[in-house]
Amino acid sequence: MQDALPQTHSQSDVIDPTRASACLTMLDLPADVDIGDPLPPFFHHLYFWDAQPPAKLGRDGHPKVGGLIPDMGLPRRMWAGGQLEFHHPLRAGLPATKTTTVESAQYKEGRSGPLGFVKLRHEFEQAGRTCVTEFQDLVYREDPAPDARQPVPPAARTDEAFSQHRSFNSTLLFRYSALTFNGHRIHYDLDYARTVEGYDGLVVHGPLLAQLLMLQAAEQLGGLSRFSFRATAPLMHFETAELCWGGDGTLWVRGPEGQQNMIAQAE
Repeated sequence: MQDALPQTHSQSDVIDPTRASACLTMLDLPADVDIGDPLPPFFHHLYFWDAQPPAKLGRDGHPKVGGLIPDMGLPRRMWAGGQLEFHHPLRAGLPATKTTTVESAQYKEGRSGPLGFVKLRHEFEQAGRTCVTEFQDLVYREDPAPDARQPVPPAARTDEAFSQHRSFNSTLLFRYSALTFNGHRIHYDLDYARTVEGYDGLVVHGPLLAQLLMLQAAEQLGGLSRFSFRATAPLMHFETAELCWGGDGTLWVRGPEGQQNMIAQAE
């Protein structure tokens, strides 16, 4: 099944420098952001909140599907990956717009059961020009069976040119959820994450891992024009990860057991 016609939704926001500064502080980075300053890559996710009343939220804390995103009858949502093009930096203190289009929505039968694949295109504009084009890949699936075994994650590479250790905890996940207005309960509700969705703990946001890799790539390359990433295994809030740079634009997140949690490519 594929959605017959693309649907589009537009939002406006002012790129508040205080919010960008708060995110930098959360990441333990210098946090002096003034009006007119360029935002770091991917910081647009701090803006354009989709604030819905409680009656319009699903059981997982996300806005209910059935509006922009079609309802495929699958309750679990995962941000599986994305592709970004950075044309011009968004600048703090100025108004901007975000236009979201449903590129595709497909229902498929996989080996582990039915899956829903949704691709969104986001265009971010400021001062009359497109600053960022982002494609967001979402996957929807059924709840796990009570006796379901966790899939074996792929092994991560060990040939990095440079790596950084990064620890996570429930406070960091809560603060990132608040800054991005992300209500997904797997990031802050431990009972829900364990008993409903079958995780061992709170799940580190895929976008947070991608954000850390983007900052690392921008530092290594002196800026970013393109970035793509794919989540391959969940990372728990109590785990320490290594953010790895391959020297050729490739990046990955390696978990404490050597598993690959995310893979990315930067230009």
